[in-house]
Amino acid sequence: MTDMLIDEQGRPEPPLAADEGATLVGFLEYQRATFAWKFAGLDSAGLGTSIAASTMTLGGMVKHLALVENHWFSRQLHGAEQTPPWDAVDWKADPDWDWHSAAEDTPEQLLALWQDEVARSRSLLAQALAQGGLDQPARRVWADGRAPSLRWILLHMVEEYARHNGHADLLREAVDGTTGE
Repeated sequence: MTDMLIDEQGRPEPPLAADEGATLVGFLEYQRATFAWKFAGLDSAGLGTSIAASTMTLGGMVKHLALVENHWFSRQLHGAEQTPPWDAVDWKADPDWDWHSAAEDTPEQLLALWQDEVARSRSLLAQALAQGGLDQPARRVWADGRAPSLRWILLHMVEEYARHNGHADLLREAVDGTTGE
């Protein structure tokens, strides 16, 4: 077994030769670590910075990705009910609550929320991989009766992070000039 390689930003390199599950998880972990790098060390002002006509902020993105972690691994994959803080939100009245409510949170609160959701997701993912593999369907079905497979969920999460990491690049550069990948 080879040791995991960590790059200069502290990101685990995805495995070069592994099975499908380990490869997908490796790429998700790499994207998560890239995201963590983009908001590391920022204060409330930095997390609240927006650019151009967009209202998107890194703080909002942190809270949004915490929600996305909870949604896909806890709610969809395992069929769990919503937990705090998500269960107290009237999502029909305020579908972007995760994005704009982040301005009320400290950087420490946002980081803890995201880290807690990622840790829970990792545990739920490991459990699902051990019990049913990538082909298993999510327990919660969509309105049309279909359910995504765990493989689909993992690929979607890689896509979700990759897309927002592009946004995070622009926002972080606007905050303090930090650039890179």
